[in-house]
Amino acid sequence: MGRKGGAEEISDATDKSEVRCLDEDIAAKMVQQIKRAKKLGDTLGGVVEVFVTGLPIGLGSYVEFDRKLDGQLAQALMSIHAIKGVEIGEGFRNATLFGSEVHDEMLLKKGRIVRPTNRAGGLEGGVTNGQPLWLRAAMKPISTLMKPLRSIDLSEMKMVEARRERSDFCAVPAAAVVAESVVAPVLANAVLEKFGGDSMNELKGRYTREAFFG
Repeated sequence: MGRKGGAEEISDATDKSEVRCLDEDIAAKMVQQIKRAKKLGDTLGGVVEVFVTGLPIGLGSYVEFDRKLDGQLAQALMSIHAIKGVEIGEGFRNATLFGSEVHDEMLLKKGRIVRPTNRAGGLEGGVTNGQPLWLRAAMKPISTLMKPLRSIDLSEMKMVEARRERSDFCAVPAAAVVAESVVAPVLANAVLEKFGGDSMNELKGRYTREAFFG
């Protein structure tokens, strides 16, 4: 439910990058590292990020544990093969700081409540807070290697080298697309739960009226 303009331009630019990275210099370094892994017969992992803009305040629940939106999103992302960690906002960095350095302040500017930072990643207490949703997921390197590691032959109970297998060298760019696709239905369900409706027209009407006008 992202708004038109900047978000769409960013999405288009991301799609044009072979590693789905907006910074061309960093993207070139990523490609170089992937080629190096290929030459070594090894694999690479990485971190994918998903941003969602235009979400209304209050999706999810701060009361029921199984309806907390951050829990639902984490479960969806962790269900992707090889994802071993999920972060919302600056979650892991925040764990190393004082509370005064972490929590996003509220300011009043021209009669509007604004928050100059988004360390919480758009979620507080299990619900959206009106800021962009910011999710990160860590993907381990693919386990099928052209460069075998030590293993055990269970039939003979002896140490052997694992079998050489054809492998992608880095699946992180593909995982970014999958991450977007698993996040989308979670948010769609949260919108339906909050606003309801039997048709898209009814849902859109309720969303526009209730989300932004109360």
